Amino acid sequence: MALAHRIDVHHHPSPPSYLDARESGNRANPPRMTWTVEKSLDMMDRGGVAASMLSLPHSVSIWPDKGEQGRRLAREWNEFMAKLAADHPGRFGVFATLPILDVEGSLRELEYALDTLKADGVNFMTNIGDRWLGDPHYWPVFEELNRRKALAYTHPVAPDCCAGMYEEFNDSVIEYGTDTTRAIAKLLFSGAASRFPDIRFIFSHAGGTMPFIAERFLRAHLYAKQDIKARLPNGVMPELKKLYYDTAQSA
Repeated sequence: MALAHRIDVHHHPSPPSYLDARESGNRANPPRMTWTVEKSLDMMDRGGVAASMLSLPHSVSIWPDKGEQGRRLAREWNEFMAKLAADHPGRFGVFATLPILDVEGSLRELEYALDTLKADGVNFMTNIGDRWLGDPHYWPVFEELNRRKALAYTHPVAPDCCAGMYEEFNDSVIEYGTDTTRAIAKLLFSGAASRFPDIRFIFSHAGGTMPFIAERFLRAHLYAKQDIKARLPNGVMPELKKLYYDTAQSA
């Protein structure tokens, strides 16, 4: 057993209703179907991981609607993760799921998750089908997260435009890294990053392709129209340096 000293911010459990929702949305994933908490703890011990932050990545297609059923699923998943954390003190934290198509429902679940369940932060996906992180749709939720100086972990998912493009391999091979970059770009150039400076964003997979094309971000800002440039008053690089990046699948 390795010395437990790492914190894994990229760790996914599998509540039964989560698996059902993924299957109904044609998003089944074989490793997820056989997940157990015992497997997680064994993997953590072998890898020297002291604690793992639980989150539930998902496509927008798994949400059944924008109303009560979506709110119910998010509540079930968050309570499932909170119970894992309570049953294994010190080994798990929680990034709560929000029914993000439903802004009012997301604000209610955010309050419940952070204040009652004592979640450590929330989980966003890089897009909600045709809108990326930073779109004004998110701003009411960002306002509350900013007020709380909260953590927001972000996991990629293929957007509507580009899902299922290849028969030979699944979306995660190319789209996950690419869509992480789209989300970071939207967060910056929409002005959301500077408008909500106290949200602590964590991005998956070392920031996707962004580190390799950061110079293009700089040039985009340099030659942008004045109204776009004004959304990044501190420039691009200070905003990129404020973000956090996990190292999953980045070696």
